[in-house]
Amino acid sequence: MMLKPARLLLVLVAMAAAPAFAQNVATVNGKPIPAAKVEQIVKQVVAQGKQTDSPQLREAIKKDLIAREVMIQEADKQGFGTRAEVKQALENARQSIVINAMLADYVRKNPVKDTEAKAEYDKYKAQMGDKEYHARHILVATEDEAKAIIAKLKTGAKFEELAKQSKDSSAANGGDLDWASPANYVPEFSKAMVALQKGAITDTPVKTQYGYHVIKLEDTRPAKIPPFEEVKQQVNESLQQRKLQAFREELMKKAKIQ
Repeated sequence: MMLKPARLLLVLVAMAAAPAFAQNVATVNGKPIPAAKVEQIVKQVVAQGKQTDSPQLREAIKKDLIAREVMIQEADKQGFGTRAEVKQALENARQSIVINAMLADYVRKNPVKDTEAKAEYDKYKAQMGDKEYHARHILVATEDEAKAIIAKLKTGAKFEELAKQSKDSSAANGGDLDWASPANYVPEFSKAMVALQKGAITDTPVKTQYGYHVIKLEDTRPAKIPPFEEVKQQVNESLQQRKLQAFREELMKKAKIQ
């Protein structure tokens, strides 16, 4: 049976319209919300690892997009988009989005190489050394104060008690600096600390940029440095931040700033 021309035209129109309708999840006051927009947000949410793709997730995203469209239409109707402060906020957001896209592209094109990460790890490992030190110290403003403390210690005064007069936060804990690598301290402090025997106290005040120190070495132990594979991600992130910083600085140098 052949369809009449008029009916055939209606069927063809409906067939042509079906794919277009399928491209939208809804329309709000005549404004379509593309299905592609839902797909994009689903991918972003799933990529963050917080949720998995599901009908419930898609429905929630669809409802949110509909609500947002209703709200933006009303906001536009009331003229909020033309307000100066809103325009400025939009421009700030635009700049951030564009800059972040550029930086993300830079990261993709300039990834941290495994050789770079391993070299950085080896450098860090060498700086940390093979020992950790558990030390206490008393920090004072003058050399005479430090000498007086050393004299009291030699006559039997308790280090932890005298440390209460230290002018840094360790005073409340008897001058305890806990376990650390020599690389964590300024060179003058480290040199004096590593020269001590277990239980010994510096014979003379140690001068640094912070003042005068009296140092006691409680103990030493082999350094606990995690293997490369355990910290590879952190090393990569640190190096990537350095590359981004260098990229920013290079752009600033090239710019004509008056």
